[in-house]
Amino acid sequence: MLPHPHSQLLGFYGDTKRLNTSLPVDDFEFRTEQFLPYLESIFSLLFQLLQQVTECDTKMQVLHVVSCVIERVSVQIRPYVGCLVQYLPLLWKQSEEHNMLRCAILTTLVHLVQGLGAESKNLYPFLLPVIQLSTDVSQPPHVYLLEDGLELWLVTLENSPAITPELLRIFQNMSALLELSSENLRTCFQIINAYTYLSAAQFLQNYAESLCRSFCDLLKDITTEGQVQVLKVVEIVIKLSPVQGSHMFQPLLPAVLRGIVDGERYPVVMSTYLGVMGRVLLQNSSFFFSLLSQMAADLHQEADQTLGSLIEMWVDRMDNITQPERRKLSSLALLSLLPSDNSVIQDKFCGIINICVEALHDVMSEDLDSGTFKDCMLMSGMEELKLTEDEEPPTEQDKRKKLLALEDPVHSVSLQQYVFEKLKAQQQLLGETGFQALMETVDSEIVRQLQEFLQGL
Repeated sequence: MLPHPHSQLLGFYGDTKRLNTSLPVDDFEFRTEQFLPYLESIFSLLFQLLQQVTECDTKMQVLHVVSCVIERVSVQIRPYVGCLVQYLPLLWKQSEEHNMLRCAILTTLVHLVQGLGAESKNLYPFLLPVIQLSTDVSQPPHVYLLEDGLELWLVTLENSPAITPELLRIFQNMSALLELSSENLRTCFQIINAYTYLSAAQFLQNYAESLCRSFCDLLKDITTEGQVQVLKVVEIVIKLSPVQGSHMFQPLLPAVLRGIVDGERYPVVMSTYLGVMGRVLLQNSSFFFSLLSQMAADLHQEADQTLGSLIEMWVDRMDNITQPERRKLSSLALLSLLPSDNSVIQDKFCGIINICVEALHDVMSEDLDSGTFKDCMLMSGMEELKLTEDEEPPTEQDKRKKLLALEDPVHSVSLQQYVFEKLKAQQQLLGETGFQALMETVDSEIVRQLQEFLQGL
């Protein structure tokens, strides 16, 4: 049984040192539903306490408990935060000389934004200047505030219902942050992704050039893990905005293409290279072929020779790709080269079919009743985000990702159907005899498995 928190709190006006251990919100066995009847009174008392205590350390302790309460009850805090929302700007102003107290305020704001969700937009007049100051490396307080400020920036974007000019403007802080190459880089990349999910067109229109410059500089001197993180951002941008994204990151892409052809030795880097190039080939093929021609010229080769080397390495290194989504992406990308009467593509036909069958094994599930297969990567707009009891409700960004996934070929195109249509188109192009000769280059067991997947189409 939960101790009555109301009576416990009343004693803390005289003794705040026991505050952190008073409320069982940090307890492993804490049950939110038992706490809810006391939430309004407890939050009111905590707020009164926060106003009345004068020492910074004590205010920080109170804010810590406030944060814990908000974190525990999540969206159910919404009816009770009005007073806190009105008071925090004043407390922020009063704490100008107390950076550790400001850190505590930032942490409270993180939980508050998560609890408010899309309603957090009402806090922007206070919230955005706080983020601006905390993440501006030209301002001395950033030394203390940066980490929490970045976290607040990220959750603000994740819970934002729509982009605003002010929210967009804060991104001006990012170039200097990327130059730091600090332990906060991962959060910076998450922030960039969040802007892309929030409003790719507006974001890229304003910041594509500076972001590409920052990434080019970063890639000159960064760990393998950092390189992968940069390229994952590139892949997301191209996925969401194939034309604009490809042009935006054009300076980076020749190195990616070259890395594939040269057989990049680190599997995780190679997998990321193939993910990026798979997006370009599948979603912006004209750009892909211009990139290929440019590289062929640099290598003093014919474009077909370079294409042959690329496909060969792609097929050979498919095992570097472990995620089913990326394996399906590579299959869709290479299949997009069909139908073709190009001798190089026909020469690599066997390899393309091999990886497609591998990917079909990855993504197809069999309906035992009907004996037919379906692509388990396909998503429909009818699906709801299913939550377990312990899961948080979806953020605005979760909802955006779901909607954007519906437009992603990986989640909207059936690999089974795509293989069937491409093979049929190839057959029509070459005629029955030519097509049969092409199919004979494929191992008979692979052909048998392929036919099994395609039965009923």
